[in-house]
Amino acid sequence: MSTETASTPVPVGKLLKADSIASIYRADVETSIKAFTSSPSYSRKPRLVGILATDSKPSEMYAEFTRKTCEDIGVEFALKRVGSAVKKEQGGAEELGSDGEGVELAIIEANEDASVDGIMVYYPIFGGLQDHYLQQVVSPYKDVEGLNTKFHFNLYHNATAPANSDIPPEGTIKSILPCTPLAIVKCLEFMGVYNTLLPYGDRAYGKTVTVINRSEVVGRPLAALLANDGARAFSVDIDSIQEYTKRPASSTPSGPRRMYHPRHVAHPSSNTLEQCLAISDVVISAVPSASYKVNTAALKDGCICVNVSSEKNFEKDVREKASLYLPSVGKVTIMMLLRNL
Repeated sequence: MSTETASTPVPVGKLLKADSIASIYRADVETSIKAFTSSPSYSRKPRLVGILATDSKPSEMYAEFTRKTCEDIGVEFALKRVGSAVKKEQGGAEELGSDGEGVELAIIEANEDASVDGIMVYYPIFGGLQDHYLQQVVSPYKDVEGLNTKFHFNLYHNATAPANSDIPPEGTIKSILPCTPLAIVKCLEFMGVYNTLLPYGDRAYGKTVTVINRSEVVGRPLAALLANDGARAFSVDIDSIQEYTKRPASSTPSGPRRMYHPRHVAHPSSNTLEQCLAISDVVISAVPSASYKVNTAALKDGCICVNVSSEKNFEKDVREKASLYLPSVGKVTIMMLLRNL
């Protein structure tokens, strides 16, 4: 006979803050900065330039948070305002430029400025292919966001490190990775999603993850990172669902299946979002819309939920199903960006 009554409290999952995760990487970043500033080749603070080309409030807040973090940690930060981010006083009236006006020139100038060590651009600006083009204008030698096509190629082809090792071969360095997807992976490591008893490159084995968003800035590279680490990842976009995995589904005609591919393979999925959520140990949402909400009832009991969007993509009762809920990853993203720097 059940002892529960109507007054029995509903189990509530734990709410996590990004601060405790970011602090783990802060010490390493500070150590690197001290080594940089004490080097005879530089003897100065590393310099990061942020380029703001819209009057978007989330971008403005992100820029301000970047500035404060840089000042606290010993990085020189300069914000370059162009387009509608420029405010000119004329006769007491405020006049704004158009979104994106002058942004490409600002990137080129920063590329050519020897005093600039890193460049970040606050997206979205134009959206779509035009933003993708601007991401390629940023020099790969100064791209701290990891959005250059070369970095994405390395990520998608799992060429960031040799198999089963986090140490690159002699004469090489590890590739820059997109800072937001990398931050999310670091958060999942902190939350125990990655099994450190397994070999490096396979530590997410046995986990099913749904990533809602397939942009080249967050969703697609994140799903690829997770799949390359052994997870089964469902990549959800507005018009389709794909499954990313490096483990073949069946035997080949020539014999038993391989244990895994060297990198993930993408397959169309016939699952609905609800079916993906029902089997997912981790759900990550990065939909830039205040109206989009993940249905709590569709979640697997005890799952881990991570909100990446500046909006809240999960319903208020998410912790009635989720064992852990991380509402923001911004502070960890900044640490990964500075680590890339």
